[in-house]
Amino acid sequence: MGCSCGSCAEEPVVELNNVDFSYSSGELVIDNACLKIMPGVSGCIVGPNGGGKSTLLKLLLGILVPERGKVRIFGKSPSESRRRIGYMPQYHQLDAAFPVSALEVTLMGRVSNRVFFRHSKADRNYALEVLAELGIADLAERNFAGLSGGQRQRVLIARALAGEPELLLLDEPTANIDPGAEEQFYGILEQLRKRMTVITVSHDLGFVNRETDLIICVNRQVATHLPAEFTAETANEIYHHSMNLIKHDHSCFCHCEGEGK
Repeated sequence: MGCSCGSCAEEPVVELNNVDFSYSSGELVIDNACLKIMPGVSGCIVGPNGGGKSTLLKLLLGILVPERGKVRIFGKSPSESRRRIGYMPQYHQLDAAFPVSALEVTLMGRVSNRVFFRHSKADRNYALEVLAELGIADLAERNFAGLSGGQRQRVLIARALAGEPELLLLDEPTANIDPGAEEQFYGILEQLRKRMTVITVSHDLGFVNRETDLIICVNRQVATHLPAEFTAETANEIYHHSMNLIKHDHSCFCHCEGEGK
């Protein structure tokens, strides 16, 4: 869908043009994907297990390279824009038993800007400021393995923010945390979205309708919805039927100021 309002002249934060990707089996996991996310718009990636959500996230990070088409982050390849991207993995993907403090985990987000992994006093001060912003400054010297699920999630967000990103990618940020920690996370996310583009992967459809401007549906093909368009019927079709049963326009989506949310 194109835009003639003139407010989309600025460069997209994320842009995919006719992207295909497959693993060794040769079967397409991402098929002719087209996506555009403008500054000030945050999105949530949803879809069934095996539908390609993680693959799409890895394409945005530059971990995977498309077989066809182009992925652009701030107008450049993901590898060229890497320092402008923050990434929070699911904490169970990390070795929680590794003996590091919350501050040391946060400082990992500064590594790309340092030689030989050495951190300056300014790095440490910035990491402490980020931990304070997230309400966990008192955990700085605590062992990461001894923290609760919600505390670990916030430490991993701190690590992503330590690199001062303009695009933040969050993989299942509300998974395995209790309702109280989830509410705290929603408050943090609301503040982050005011100053950067945030893209999440989530299975929580309640999160989708509450915390995003744009819903990115992934089930081999990629299509987008505004939250007001994302009904129970749409969700059922995404999770229980082939994506081609949904009447999507697979041209690029451009979200402009003034469109409904």
